[in-house]
Amino acid sequence: MKALLAAVIGVLMFALPARAELVYFGTGRTMSVKSHRIEGDMLVLTLRTGGEMATEPSVVAYIAPDEVPYPEPETDAAKPEATDGGATGNGTGGVLVPDYGARFAPFIDQISAKHGVDANLVRAVIKVESAYQEHARSRKGAMGLMQLMPATARQYGVSDPYDAQSNIEGGIRYLKSLLEQFEPKLALAAYNAGEAAVRRFGGIPPYPETRNYVNRILDLVGR
Repeated sequence: MKALLAAVIGVLMFALPARAELVYFGTGRTMSVKSHRIEGDMLVLTLRTGGEMATEPSVVAYIAPDEVPYPEPETDAAKPEATDGGATGNGTGGVLVPDYGARFAPFIDQISAKHGVDANLVRAVIKVESAYQEHARSRKGAMGLMQLMPATARQYGVSDPYDAQSNIEGGIRYLKSLLEQFEPKLALAAYNAGEAAVRRFGGIPPYPETRNYVNRILDLVGR
């Protein structure tokens, strides 16, 4: 483990002076953070939204300076409290991650009710997709809390995918359209792998990522 940490530190050293950093996970997800440090056998990330996330270095491919400017949270805003998700794993493979979904709860509840979608399902999708990081970006270009692809964002009129309320609105509308076409498990698979893949395979595509994605969400909602 010490050898692995030394290797990771060697890869990450050039990113240390950066005011903001972009963490590239082995899953293909990215996360913009304020900084990182090594504590024991863990890599600790300081989150933009407040708080910290500890993860095993092995799940991180590399860290680079983040040159995209984002507005910092209001200094007088209360820190979001962890929900009963507590310190759990998430879409980035981390551990000891506080659930900051509480501050998005009003948007999630209101928009879910408006479109007739289970709010708990939406929370689970957001947790797995972005771990509630509103500035999350994937290598494929998916953006924001519900990881909307550019074409999907345009389809649902989301002009700023990094705006939490707009992203949740677009993501819920897209999820509802999938739930109207497929039973829940297949709708989740389509959200991850695309509708075409679900139709082509006549069920959940045989992709490990997609199967794991569906199972994790169903576990979170207790189904």
